[in-house]
Amino acid sequence: MAISVNNLKAFRSSFLDFVGDPFYAVESESVRYIADGLMVIAGDQIKALGPYEQLRAHYPEVAVTTYPGKLIMPGFIDIHVHYPQTEMIAAYGKQLLEWLSQYVFPIEGKFQDAAYARRVASFFLDQLLCNGTTTAVVLTTIFPQSVDVLFEEARRRNMRLIAGMMMMNRNAPDFLLADAPTADQQNRELIQKWSHIGRLSYAITPRFAITSTAEALQLAGKLKAEFPDVYVHTHLSENVKEVEFTAELFPTSPDYLNVYEKFGLVGDKSIFAHGVQLTDAEFERLSKAGAAIAFCPTSNLFLGSGLFNLEKAKSAAHPVNVGLATDVGAGTSFSMLQTISDAYKVAQLQGQSLSPFKALFLATLGGARALSLDDKIGAFDVGKEADFIVLDMQATPLMAFRNPIPTANSLDELAEKIFAMMILGDDRAIQATYIAAELAYERKETYRY
Repeated sequence: MAISVNNLKAFRSSFLDFVGDPFYAVESESVRYIADGLMVIAGDQIKALGPYEQLRAHYPEVAVTTYPGKLIMPGFIDIHVHYPQTEMIAAYGKQLLEWLSQYVFPIEGKFQDAAYARRVASFFLDQLLCNGTTTAVVLTTIFPQSVDVLFEEARRRNMRLIAGMMMMNRNAPDFLLADAPTADQQNRELIQKWSHIGRLSYAITPRFAITSTAEALQLAGKLKAEFPDVYVHTHLSENVKEVEFTAELFPTSPDYLNVYEKFGLVGDKSIFAHGVQLTDAEFERLSKAGAAIAFCPTSNLFLGSGLFNLEKAKSAAHPVNVGLATDVGAGTSFSMLQTISDAYKVAQLQGQSLSPFKALFLATLGGARALSLDDKIGAFDVGKEADFIVLDMQATPLMAFRNPIPTANSLDELAEKIFAMMILGDDRAIQATYIAAELAYERKETYRY
């Protein structure tokens, strides 16, 4: 069936995406870079990508949107972020368990008010878009209305989002506890209401083992068995005291991961945030299960939780799916570029190396693979959804001074330029964000060097 020219869009710029995993293959063979390219989109899906001079002749009547001197990439994928914590980002001076009690729990109690929750959800999603994040795995609260308004706002923006109601039935203030059978019923209703509606997916979300009894985790596992296509999203081995407390609460489990394993919550659609304190055995079992780890470097540094061992997670012997995550509000920025900057530093502190291509892979195709969504997003393959961002490597005076010529003519030049952008860049480096080929955000003020 022929496609009308009216249903086609085209974009001209430099393009960068990934065709393989640079952690396990030669980087130059994992990267697709076109210095002067054209991407043609039919509806909301990618139809063609190639050098401008070769491809333009095949689509002479299609209007072209041009971004000279810019770099177009797939939208960033944030695989662990708390929208209720937006208001208390940058709260001073506590490690995890004390920080939760003093700052997080009181704020989350406010989300019983649906109008308040909607206001925060709207601001939160707009922050994702202006930072170039087009897909996110989001934590809510124990209140179903906090889930409803988030999904409603995400659907209005046509964003791809994974979220679910937080499950907590102990070790938190009374106003944030829901008994396990009630939470189970609420989850069932929310799954029926939101799972696979548009670009939305549902996640069974026990906060972490400390706030869940064995009964609650058993019901969560039963729910996962009944709805195998939904995700599991929780925290794992973030903080030393958390790991110790978990061992006290579940004395028959040999390690933290086993707590979730016993209840059927570890599989290829399970997302575990942090993993800072994992043992070698836990890494191996995560690899075997096909589960994913959300690497949250800004958060881990801010709360003093420790240094995630990316080299261990991406070992050839026991590879684990890893994606990047801002974690807000323990994380310090919605910017995936700032998150990458801290990820590089976390690796450096352990004598490891995180190249610019590996870092951007984690933020795009690597995140998509971690979520089992690489058939839909994360790269510019034909048929994938057209979520993409336009990056400005001269977005600030310093960035422009560092990158006086924005377009690279080789992969070596590109690596140098994007590394500088990763270290120096933030939301100002996002020129535009497109969701399903529609402009969702555009930076109004631009710097000219």
